[in-house]
Amino acid sequence: METESETHSFEHLLVWQKEHQYVLDIYQMTLSFPGSEKFGLTSQFRRAAVSIPANIAEGYGKRSAADKARFYNIAQGSLNECRYYLRLAKDLGYADTLSLTNQLNEIGKMLRSYTNKVLAP
Repeated sequence: METESETHSFEHLLVWQKEHQYVLDIYQMTLSFPGSEKFGLTSQFRRAAVSIPANIAEGYGKRSAADKARFYNIAQGSLNECRYYLRLAKDLGYADTLSLTNQLNEIGKMLRSYTNKVLAP
C-alpha cells in the first residue's frame, strides 16, 4: 500500500479510489429503494458512504500523524455505520448486499492498514 510521501493527492490513494467506487455503487443501489426511504435510509446511507472518502481526503491534507489518524478514525466509524445499513437493507429486502459487503470489508482492512502506517514511527 502506498504512503502519502509516495502520492501527490488523496485521489492517488488506492483506499480512497476503492471507497469512491463504493460511494458510486451505494448511490446506484439506493436508487431502487422505496420512495418512502428518500429521507430515511437512502439519505443516511449515502451520507455515511460519502463521509468515508471525504474524511480520507481531509485527513490526507493534515500535517501531523495524529490529525491524519483522527480523520481516518472518523472514516472507519462511517464505514461501520455503512456496514449496519447494508445489513438493514438486506433484512428489509431492499437489495442483495453481499457484493457491497465484501467490497466494504476489503476497504475496511485497507483503511486500518493505512492508518497504522500513518501512525508508525
